[in-house]
Amino acid sequence: MNLVNLSVKRPVGVIMIVVALLGLGFVSLRSLTIDLYPEIELPIAVVSTSYEGAAPQEVEKLVSRPVESSVSSIEGLEVLQSQSQAGSSLVLMQFNTGVNLDSTLLEVREKVDQAQGILPDGAGEPNVLRFDPGQLPIMNIGLSGDTPEELQQVAENRIVPFLERQSGVASVGIEGGKIREVQVLVDRAQLSQYGLNSQTIVQTLTTSNQSASAGAIEKGKKDLQIRLEGEFDSIEDVENTIIQSQTGARVKLGQIADVEDTLVNSNSISKVNGEPSVVLSILKKTDANTVETADEVRAAIEELRADLPEEVETSVILDTSEFIKTSINSVVWNILLGGVFSVLVLLLFLKSVRATLVIGLSIPIAIISTFTLMYFTGETLNVLTMGGLALGIGMMVDSSIVILENIVSYRQQGYTMVEAAKQGASELAPAVIASATTTLVVFLPIIFVEGIASELFTPLALVIMFALIASLAVSVTLIPMLSSKLLTKPLQMSGRRYWFDRFMEKVNERYRSLLRFVLKWRKSTVLVTLLLVVGSGALVPLIGTEFIPASDQGQITMRVNMPEGTSIDETEQLTNTVDERLSEYSDIIDVSYVTIGGGGMTGIGNGSSDFASYTIELIDPGDRERTTAQMVEQLQESVSDIPGADIQVSEMDAGLGTGAPLQVQLNGTEYEVLDQIAGQVAYVMNQVDGVSNATSSTDEGRPELQIDVNREKAAQYGLSYQEVIGQVRLGFNGQIATRYRNGSDEIDVRLILPEDQRQTIADLEGMSVQTPTGSLIPLATIANLEQVQGPVTLLRQDQQPQVNVEAEVVGQDLGTATEEVRAELERLNFPDGYSYEIGGQAQDMQEAFGDLSLALLFSIFLVYAVMAIQFENFLFPFIIMFSLPATIIGITVGLFITGLPFSLPAFVGIIMLAGIVVNNAIVLVDYINILRSKSYDRYEAILEAGPNRLRPILMTTLTTVLGMVPLAIGIGRGAEAQQPLAVTIIFGLTVSSFFTLILIPVVYTYFDDLSNKITGFFRKRV
Repeated sequence: MNLVNLSVKRPVGVIMIVVALLGLGFVSLRSLTIDLYPEIELPIAVVSTSYEGAAPQEVEKLVSRPVESSVSSIEGLEVLQSQSQAGSSLVLMQFNTGVNLDSTLLEVREKVDQAQGILPDGAGEPNVLRFDPGQLPIMNIGLSGDTPEELQQVAENRIVPFLERQSGVASVGIEGGKIREVQVLVDRAQLSQYGLNSQTIVQTLTTSNQSASAGAIEKGKKDLQIRLEGEFDSIEDVENTIIQSQTGARVKLGQIADVEDTLVNSNSISKVNGEPSVVLSILKKTDANTVETADEVRAAIEELRADLPEEVETSVILDTSEFIKTSINSVVWNILLGGVFSVLVLLLFLKSVRATLVIGLSIPIAIISTFTLMYFTGETLNVLTMGGLALGIGMMVDSSIVILENIVSYRQQGYTMVEAAKQGASELAPAVIASATTTLVVFLPIIFVEGIASELFTPLALVIMFALIASLAVSVTLIPMLSSKLLTKPLQMSGRRYWFDRFMEKVNERYRSLLRFVLKWRKSTVLVTLLLVVGSGALVPLIGTEFIPASDQGQITMRVNMPEGTSIDETEQLTNTVDERLSEYSDIIDVSYVTIGGGGMTGIGNGSSDFASYTIELIDPGDRERTTAQMVEQLQESVSDIPGADIQVSEMDAGLGTGAPLQVQLNGTEYEVLDQIAGQVAYVMNQVDGVSNATSSTDEGRPELQIDVNREKAAQYGLSYQEVIGQVRLGFNGQIATRYRNGSDEIDVRLILPEDQRQTIADLEGMSVQTPTGSLIPLATIANLEQVQGPVTLLRQDQQPQVNVEAEVVGQDLGTATEEVRAELERLNFPDGYSYEIGGQAQDMQEAFGDLSLALLFSIFLVYAVMAIQFENFLFPFIIMFSLPATIIGITVGLFITGLPFSLPAFVGIIMLAGIVVNNAIVLVDYINILRSKSYDRYEAILEAGPNRLRPILMTTLTTVLGMVPLAIGIGRGAEAQQPLAVTIIFGLTVSSFFTLILIPVVYTYFDDLSNKITGFFRKRV
C-alpha cells in the first residue's frame, strides 16, 4: 500500500503532521463549549401574549383563538397547541423536522402582526419566541439579611446591571422582592362631585408626564434646540397634576385622590433555608459556555461583595455547572481507566513495552485529533460526546492491533524492521480499512434520524466516527513508521516469563478441539444457537423499557398545590410546616429554596398564590448514604400527612425538557365532557401498579366571582358593557396610567381603589359605577354576581379543546406502565367525537424507538454493502452477518443481570454492535479464504485459521470490552446516560465473539456446500 510505504520512508514528515494535529487539537479543546447535554434545537415556536386581569375563558376566546387562526395555515405546521390561563396566553407551534425555523419564525411574526389588530385593547403585544428547552437558569443566587424592599433595590440597582455585563449572561431575573409603585387611590365621590371620571385622570397623567422638542432658534452662529421638560421627577409632581373637567373645573390630583409611594409584593415570595430572600436567576446566552458563564458570575459576585451593604449576604443556591463539571470529570476518569485497561491487555498479549507503546500512542492521538473535528463541526463537550470518547477508547486500538500483530508476525519470520513494517501493514491495510468502515457506516443512519433521539445521539455518533477515523489513519501511517524504528528485535515467544503464551497455547488447543466438535455436529450447533436466541427473547418482558435513564444530580423538586384560590399568606403558612419537616434532614439537605406564587428555579409553576415550588439541593453523593431517589421517597412519606395541600416530590431531571413520564391527552368538543372523562381516566390510571399522582389539568377549578352585566339596565344609565368592565377592572386590578423616572428607577403610577374598598364580595357588590352624567350607582344595580368554579387553564390542540392527565411512574418501567394504562383505557367507553392519545415521555420513547428501528435496519444493510464491496462477493458477507443474531443473547442477558431497562442509549448500543461484531467474523473468514487460496483443504483451513486469528480477535474484543467497563459500572456522577449503552456493547460483543468463533465456521461450511452444489448444477447444464 503506497500510504504505508510513504509513511515508513518519511518518518520526520509523519511525526510533524502528528505534532501539528496534536497542537491543533489542544487549541480546539480550549475553544469547545462545555455543557451537560448537546444543544437541542427542536422546530418549535411560541407566541406569548399577556392579557392582564382576564380570566382563562376570556383569554382563550379573545387572544388564543385569534392567534391560532392566524398561524394555522403556515406550511410545515405539525402540531398547534394553546394554553390559556388567567392573564396570559401561550400558543405553541411544532413544525416538521427539516423546516428552516429562522424563516418560519419570520412568517409567524407576520401572521401574528396581522392578527394583532383584532386582539382586545388590554392585551399586550404578542411575543414570538424560539422554543429552547435549555433556557433554564444556570444559577440561582440568594440575597438575605435585610428587608425585602432593600434587597430588591440592591438587586435592581447594583447587582443585576453588573451581572448582565458579564460574558455569557443573557439576563437576570428577580424573585421574592418588593417593587416600588405610586398608587393613586381614587375617591369616586370626589370624582363625581367635580364631574370627572377615571379615564380623564389616566389621560391627563399620561399627557402631563412628557417631554418634547419644539424646534430650534438661532443664537449668533449656533442653533439652540428648544425642549419642553414635562416629565415627573417626584411624587409631588404627580399630586400637583392639574385635572380639568368637562365643565371647566380645575383641580389638583391630590385633592380628589390619595397619592401614595408604596411597596407592593411581586408575584411571589422567596425563601432560602427558611429565611425571606430575594433570588436572582441567571440565564445564559444560547451559544455561551455554561461552566465559563457560571465561573464569571461567581467571580463577579465576589467582586461585588465589597460594595454591598454589610447586612446583605449572598449565597449560591443552585449552580448547574457544578454537576456538569463533576459529570465531565467522571467521564474523563472513565476514559483514563478505559485507556489503562486497554494498555494492560496489549502488554499482556504483546509482552513488549515498545510494542505496547507503539499502539498505546494511537489512543491520545485519536482523542486529541477528535477535538479538532468537534470544533469545526460545532459540537460541544458534554456528557454524551465525552462518553462517546470513553465508549470508543477500546475500539481506537483495534485497527492498530491487527496491523501491529501482522508486522510482529513478519518480524518473527526473520524480516528486517523496515520490510516487516511495509509487508505486514500493507497486507492487512485493505482489510483494516474495510473493517473500520463497517463500524463507521452504522452511525450514518443515526445522523438522519429525526426528533430528540437525533438531537441527543448524533453528536455521540459523530464523535465516535471522528475518533475511529483518526485511529484508522494512525494505524496505516504512524504504526508502520514506529514499528520500523522501535521493533529492534523479534518478540521472544518462550521462556519462564511467558506463562501467558503457554496459557494461550492451551486455549488454542481447546479451541481447535471445539472446532472439530462443532464441524462434526453442525446441525446441533445451529439448533442450539437458535434455541438460545429464541430463549433469550423470554427475558425481554422482564427487562422493561424507559426513555432516557435519569441522572442522580442530587436535586429534588417539590410541588405544593393548595386548594384553588388560596391566598399567598395561607400558602406561606403551610410552607412553614413543610420547612419544619425538611429540617429533620438538615444533615443531607444543603440548600432548600422555595418560591410561593411563582415557578421556582424550574419555571414549572402556574404563577398563582395557591402554588409553591421547592428546589432542594442535597450534599455531595460521597457525603451521604442515600441516593436522590431514596431521598425522594422519604421526603414524600414525610410530607404526605400535611393536611390542606397536595404535595408531590420528584427528582429533578437533567434539563432535557421531556415533560411528564406519562401523559394522556383527551380531545373532544366540550370542556365539560372532557373534564368528566379526565376524572375517570385519572382514577383508572391511579389503579395501575407503578403509576402515581395521576392528575387532570382541570382538577379543582379556581373559584371565581362572575359578573353578569344586564346590558339593558346598563344602557338605561348610559353605560356600555365595556365601560362597566373597565371601571371594575380599574377599581380592583388597577390601571397603570404612566411611569416616571426617579434616578435610575422607573416607577409605575397606578390608579386603583383604596385597599379597604376592594377586599370583600360586599365591596364588589357595593362598588360605585360612574355614569356618563357623573352620578354614581352600585354595581349590583346593573349586574348579578355569582360565585362559580372557573378553570385554571384551558388547553387546545389543533384548534380543538383538550384536557391532559399526567402521572409519575414509580417502581415500574415506563414501557410496562404505558401498556397497562393503554389496556385500561381501551376498556373505557368514550363518547362519539372524543378520543385519547398517549403523550409525554412515553410518546417520545415510542417515536424514538421507531426511528432507531429504521436506523438499525439501514445500518445492517450498509454493513452488508461494505463487506460485499470488500470481498467482491455476495456470499461471504452473508456468512459474516450470522454473527449478528447471537448479540441478542448477550444484550438481553446483560440488561437482565444489571437490572437496567431497555432505553434509548441501549438502542444506540445495538446499532453500534451491528458494525462492531462483524469485524471478528471478517478477520476469520478473510483468513480462511487466504489459506484456501494457498491450496489448504476447507477443513484444514478452518482448523488453522481459527486458532491463528484467535489471538487478534481476543485482543480487539478485550480492549473494546475493558475500555467500556468503567462506564458500564457507572463510576461517577452523570454516567447513567452511557451505562445502558456500555452494558449492551460489553455483553453483546462478548457473547457474539464466542458464537462467531464457533458458529461462523459451521455456517461457512454450509454455504460453501451450497455454493458447490449450485456451481456443479450449472456446470452439468453447460
